[in-house]
Amino acid sequence: MIKNFREQLRIQRWDDHRYYHHSRINQSLHFVSAVSFMIGYAMMFFDPVASALIGWLVSMTSRQAGHFFFEPRGYDHLNQATHEHKEEIKVGYNLRRKVVLMSIWAASPVVLYFDPTLFGLFTPWASPADFMRQVAKIWLVVGVGGLLFRTVHLFFIRDVETGLVWMTKILTDPFNDFKLYHKAPLYLLKGELIDPGHDLIEHGLEEQHA
Repeated sequence: MIKNFREQLRIQRWDDHRYYHHSRINQSLHFVSAVSFMIGYAMMFFDPVASALIGWLVSMTSRQAGHFFFEPRGYDHLNQATHEHKEEIKVGYNLRRKVVLMSIWAASPVVLYFDPTLFGLFTPWASPADFMRQVAKIWLVVGVGGLLFRTVHLFFIRDVETGLVWMTKILTDPFNDFKLYHKAPLYLLKGELIDPGHDLIEHGLEEQHA
């Protein structure tokens, strides 16, 4: 069972990389995200509120900006897949699901501003610092809730192992992304916008079909 779990984890990580990380800008933003997530993980032990602020304001925004604004969405010749197909088979949060999750994240401070008790759950905030700490608590719940929701959802639409593998992948992504993309900013400074490992193979395929 353990061997199969590790193999499934390797497959999910590889699929995520080959389908969704062609752009050097996206890879560089994932490196930034990985570093800040690791800092957030360390801070979780003594200041979970600050950890949530780092996780959402730095880690998640940089990570998702790479996917939304910089990752190519045309036909993927390397993997012979359309963007629509990749979105359909995505195990975790595809772009549509991410829009929902990020919308909940963005709406949280607005709801708290107009209802300082958040439907009676909080003592009304009295200062900007209080407001941010309460927002951070909401974001912590949103993050944990989003992780658990998709994990349990995968239990039903796939199987329990797939859900547990995906949850493990998400929790360990910062360490794996650091390993994969720590050189991406240097390549980007050299003018590489697309990972040559992807670009060269795609170019070769295009020549074959010319």
